[in-house]
Amino acid sequence: MATDTREPWEHLKGISVTVRNNDVNGALRVLKKKIQRENLLRELAEHEHYTQPSIKRRMKKQAAIVRWRKKQAEIA
Repeated sequence: MATDTREPWEHLKGISVTVRNNDVNGALRVLKKKIQRENLLRELAEHEHYTQPSIKRRMKKQAAIVRWRKKQAEIA
């Protein structure tokens, strides 16, 4: 049996933020920005409950309409 020399948390590679000069608020701001950039909150919300395929299609179509209207408003 091979021994695993990795640290217990090493498999949990993900978003990390370093705190500099005890500036926790700044590190939290950077963390929130990274989470938003990765769309993690949206993914968590999507996986929180099961969504039927018909509802997914409806939401996708509504998002496309909103994007189209926004683009038309920019042109006009």
